[in-house]
This record gives sequence, structure tokens and C-alpha cells, in this order.
Amino acid sequence: MADSIVMGVDGGNSTCRVVLADSKGRVLGYGKSGPASADGVDVETTTMHIHEAASAAWKDAGQSPQPVSASFWGMAGVVSEPDRDLIRKIVAGLKISDPNSLGIDHDIRIALSGGLGNQPGIALIVGTGCSCYGRSKTGYSLRVGGWGHILDDGGSSYYLGLEAIKAVVRSSDGRKSATSLTSHVLDHFGIDDVQEIMHQVYSKGAEKSVIAALAPTVLEEAQNGDAIASEIVIAGFDELATLVKIASARLGEDGKRLTITGGLAHSGDFFKNGLYQAIRDHVPNIQIQEPLLPSVLGAILLALEMIDPRPSAVFIPALLQSGGNIK
Repeated sequence: MADSIVMGVDGGNSTCRVVLADSKGRVLGYGKSGPASADGVDVETTTMHIHEAASAAWKDAGQSPQPVSASFWGMAGVVSEPDRDLIRKIVAGLKISDPNSLGIDHDIRIALSGGLGNQPGIALIVGTGCSCYGRSKTGYSLRVGGWGHILDDGGSSYYLGLEAIKAVVRSSDGRKSATSLTSHVLDHFGIDDVQEIMHQVYSKGAEKSVIAALAPTVLEEAQNGDAIASEIVIAGFDELATLVKIASARLGEDGKRLTITGGLAHSGDFFKNGLYQAIRDHVPNIQIQEPLLPSVLGAILLALEMIDPRPSAVFIPALLQSGGNIK
């Protein structure tokens, strides 16, 4: 096993990250590329970005690409067996991993692994979208939320942006009070009249990322005391805290530790403090822990688990020391 190399992959809605590590948990190489999510981009784009990120990781390691001994893939949107089959086909086509030592799950599984060092507990991802995942020491797991921006994602960046747009149009009809969000939403879309919003959203088909990009403005206006923005943010906190409450209740004693990750989760103290308070209001005895490792290194822990029976904690010091520049 001394010469074994493992791979961890974090395929998200905005980036694909790949890490290579040796059997002692020492990071050898790191690469990243564009989005590689099962439901966010097409198969060709996903395959291209996986190939680019893996090639960059091998280049960073100073080695020629070769099939690794084990790999774990945390891919956004992978929630069913057909999703996993799709990733298996991509991996087989690229010939970058031993198919007998290949783990595939959604990206929040690796967020939990990295955040709590592969220990039981709950992970909450809050970014453009959101999802909650819990796992017990017996291997029982559950996902709460994470149904995508059309069906779900309450409390995410997309949610905050969309609720801001809804509030602006309702304010224009008199169904909601005036809000400072109006001028910001008009500026965001480069328009002068609220009536033009329908064209932006429906005819032009505002992308998820464009709507989600309004989230920092909603948070800022809430901080500045705008009542409508505050209402949106507080409702978002409640949506997220409810995910954690349900996961914690279903996991019992293994649901008392939580780690939180994602771009919105780390957007500043205003969001963090409000979210933490909402979670503690819903689950008073929860322990909230800052992520120990980034998600892609959580994938490495899961890959190492396939070739080494020792506890994951054995590898964490090496990962922290050698992977300190990986976010």
C-alpha cells in the first residue's frame, strides 16, 4: 500500500476540485476547473471539467496521469442510482480510477466527512442552493432538503435573491410596503422600471447564478434595517434551521454535532450569527463545529477508508499540514 494514490473529487455547481494524496494522507496534487454537477451542466461539460481538474492535479503532483487505487466522488445533484451510474460511466471513460474502489455520493456527504473528520453528525451546505445531510455511527444516513432551486432551497442565495425580486414586484403593486431592495434589484438587472422585470426573468430566462447574486444585497439591506429584507433573511434562517432540526431528531444522539459550509454560510458574521442563533433556537443542545477540512479533503478521507481500515483521524494531521492551501 506504500505506493497507493487516492483521489478525492468535489464536483459542484460552480467548480470541480480534485485532490491526489498518498496512503498516509499527504496531499500530492490539487486541481480545479468549472462546474461538474449531475443536474447543473450537461454530461460533456461535466466530463470535460473532471478531466481538466484531474489533469491539473496530476501536473501539480509532478506525475503522469494514471488510474488511482481508490477514489471518492462527491457530486452535486447525485441522489439516485441512475445519477451514480452516470458518474461511473464518466470515470470509466476517463480511466482515472480503479472501478472496484470507487465511491460516489452527493457533495454534502463529503462536506460532512471533511467538516467532522468522517465522524457521525450533520452537515448543512448553504450556497447558491442548500441541503442537509446526516450520518450515524452505524452508517444510517439521511438527506433533508436539497431538492433544487425550483422545488426547494429555502434559505439559499437563490432563495434570498428570488424572494427579493418577489418583494419588489409586490411592493410595486402595494401588496408589500416600500423597500430599499427595489432600486438594488433594478440596478442588478440594468433596468429603470419594475415592469421590465418580467422580461428579465421570463423572456431572457435569468440564470440561477444571476438571481443568487442578489443575496449579498439582501443581507446588506437587512443589516441596514430594511424591514422587507429582514423579513426575507429571517424566513431563510428558519428554513435552514428546520432542515437541521429534522435531521437531528431522526439521528438521535448522533445528530448533536453540526458543521456548516458553503459560500453563503461564510459570507460574514451577520449571516453566520443569525443562522447559528436560529439553529440553536430549533435545536438547543446542538454543537456547531467549524469545518475541520474542506469538502474535497473529506472525499480523500472517504477514499482512504477504502484501502486502509484505520480510523480517519489517523490521516487528519497529514491532510491539515499538506493541504492547508486548499479551500
